[in-house]
Amino acid sequence: MPVRIENQVQWLNYHHLHYFHVIAKEGSIAKAAEKLNMGQPTLSIQLKQLEESLGKNLFERRKQRLFLTEAGKIAFEYADQVFRLGAEMVEVLQDRLQNNRVHVQIGALDSVPKPIISEVVLQAYKQGNCAVSVLEGAGNDLLRELSAHQIDLLLSNYPPNVDFQTVYAKSIAKLDVVVCASAKYKHLRRDFPYSLEGQPFIFPTIHSRLRRDLEHYFSVNGIRVDRIAETQDTSLQKLLGQEGVGLIPIVEVAASDLIREKKLVVLGTLPGIYEEIWLMAANRKIDNPIAAKLMKSFTL
Repeated sequence: MPVRIENQVQWLNYHHLHYFHVIAKEGSIAKAAEKLNMGQPTLSIQLKQLEESLGKNLFERRKQRLFLTEAGKIAFEYADQVFRLGAEMVEVLQDRLQNNRVHVQIGALDSVPKPIISEVVLQAYKQGNCAVSVLEGAGNDLLRELSAHQIDLLLSNYPPNVDFQTVYAKSIAKLDVVVCASAKYKHLRRDFPYSLEGQPFIFPTIHSRLRRDLEHYFSVNGIRVDRIAETQDTSLQKLLGQEGVGLIPIVEVAASDLIREKKLVVLGTLPGIYEEIWLMAANRKIDNPIAAKLMKSFTL
């Protein structure tokens, strides 16, 4: 498909650009021809035609392999953006045109309280006609899916790290952390938090900010606790807590149902310790309108 470039005499053939992009990714014409289901001579001719139209050699051959020239590296960077944007356009249009509803895909870490996830979903419906999918999983896996535009939003209890530079985030809540346990531990309310000395705890995993804050808090206050288990899944943490296995540090909203049913009791609030919840999105050329509204206005 030749496309005219305004104010220039040359034409850019997007089929040729696609072939170049595949050759660059595969590292050889032979591998690219196999992937494209084309003959090698035909593919070589297409590449040559692109180079002639640009007036630049895009590859140099060293030790039976193709390596991008400086011009080739620039061309590959632009081609990568062109085809990534094209794939994004197809995904967005397919999602938005299904049943005339905007499809919003929300990822959430296991450690994010379910009432907060529910509130985000409810607010999404208030923003417009949409269908919502909620996916739970591990942090880095969901961040990769967010970066690849396979999900639109991500709820996490820690901000994105430097490896995900296309992802931006905002803090939507800071929630006090309480210590809960089954009723057999309710005597620990007296002289809290020093009554926690030597008690069994089910901690969040080491990757979370809460875990580091808890360890710092207990160290500063000279309280030694017995860490008998750790998990990032708050559902498992609550289950072990109500079974009397140990004490759980958790935001109260995450355990409100069990507290109301008296399956867990609150022993006390840890002063200065809180769980911060983040809402994240990735930079996109074509924004999901519902996700964009939530990123702009949502807070708890």
